[in-house]
Amino acid sequence: MSFLGFSQENNLGEIHGDFNLNLQSYQEDLQIGAKAADEIILNNAYLNLNYTKGNFATGLRYESYLNALADYDPEFKGNGIAYRYATYSIDGLEITAGNYYEQLGSGLIFRSYEEKGLGIDNAMDGVRLKYSPIEGMYLKTFIGKSRTYFDYADGIFRGADGELNINELFNSESKTKIILGGSFVSRYQERSNLIFKIPQNVSSYAGRMNLNHGGWSYYGEYAYKINDPANVLTASKMNYASGNAFTQNITFSKKGFGIIAEMHRTDNMTFKSDRDRDGKAYLINYIPTLSKPHAYTLLALYPCATQANGEFGIQFDVFYKFQKESLLGGKYGTKLALNYSRINGLNGGNSFLNDNTEHTPMLISIKNEELYFNDINLTINKKLNSNTEANFVVANQTYNKDLLEGHVPGDYGVLNSTILIADLSYEIKQGHSLRMELQNLISNQLEDYSTSGGGYENGMEEPAEGDWGMALLEYTVSPHWFFTVQDMYNYGNELEEKQLHYLNLTAG
Repeated sequence: MSFLGFSQENNLGEIHGDFNLNLQSYQEDLQIGAKAADEIILNNAYLNLNYTKGNFATGLRYESYLNALADYDPEFKGNGIAYRYATYSIDGLEITAGNYYEQLGSGLIFRSYEEKGLGIDNAMDGVRLKYSPIEGMYLKTFIGKSRTYFDYADGIFRGADGELNINELFNSESKTKIILGGSFVSRYQERSNLIFKIPQNVSSYAGRMNLNHGGWSYYGEYAYKINDPANVLTASKMNYASGNAFTQNITFSKKGFGIIAEMHRTDNMTFKSDRDRDGKAYLINYIPTLSKPHAYTLLALYPCATQANGEFGIQFDVFYKFQKESLLGGKYGTKLALNYSRINGLNGGNSFLNDNTEHTPMLISIKNEELYFNDINLTINKKLNSNTEANFVVANQTYNKDLLEGHVPGDYGVLNSTILIADLSYEIKQGHSLRMELQNLISNQLEDYSTSGGGYENGMEEPAEGDWGMALLEYTVSPHWFFTVQDMYNYGNELEEKQLHYLNLTAG
């Protein structure tokens, strides 16, 4: 449920708000290992209130977890005002006190953000200044602590960022657009190790560049973090290696055609708000995932999780539109989208797992490296007639389940899947449409990415989920209503008792 917005006039300012309530009840299902909660009903609720008047803004968010929904971190428990802030702007200067979210560059060294659906909220609590002294120059600095549930982590963060828009700075009308940026972040945490010397101030640096010219665009960023060893008392577990990461992409587009090439590499770049704690609540930087974020259910069944401690990845996207009345375009034209991504380990292993501080993995290495994830997919979009549109997808994915999900090697091995999708939409009349999806995933369980053997019957410790099918029917009354029926069927599970249907009914 939600309410959005009202405002007051007569120079009293404006108040805006929204409310979200999610109540769920659960039943035990031994076939899939689902346990019912002790509480009959679990609850996540959020109320946002914001007030603005002229250059001043203030607001708060009240949160309630009584208790948190299943699969949500149980540390989210209780009620309280978890977010409050006040902001004032004048003559290019913006001052914020209280809570705020911030990202420097692409987030390689710092990203404070909220994603309630994933149970992430590492809002900062402190002070932030943003200042633009002249056109084309943008500065920001901040200090604060990172939120963890209803508390704040021990680490104190100090950060600064500067960005120059060269064209704005020199009032240039050049067709080439240049933006340069640099960032610095340091975490202070009191030293508590009685045996080993560990840094109280852990610094990180990043530089970035964005170029645009005509249909071409380039973005590149490099980041470095000094050593940040774990607070342990065993010499074999101490590691004083530094960390580094880079990401870059180049894009070209014109009418009917586009191509994107991306590459990233990360080595020992986990940056936490508390060196003594683990878990996503304590992560303070962000390594963008280098694989396509799929919307279709079975394409997204095995998503790739970025390995901040070490990975190398590449991704390519090609888009092309066959024009109307051409041989392959037909009456309405045809759109093609080809995507390929590959993520693998670093040469010789990442620095986090090597005791030798002189160990430096190769900058670019693909051949013979351990494969983490591989995805190639082709999408064809075609309007069949004035009322019917079709989307067809064929894909092949390789997913290192043991590594990406933290299992013991040999539990599940590597999964290779072929996915086929047909998505048809039909407009019954104006404002009324019917959509149908048919999806199928055929999966093989391999010992590793380079062999064809494997499977539960051939050495794997755990049975694979195997093949899946999915059917969906959706009726939409624009712009207000939709009704959906979905059935996912795990017909290929190696355990016959787990070959189950998963039904989902949705209205909104």
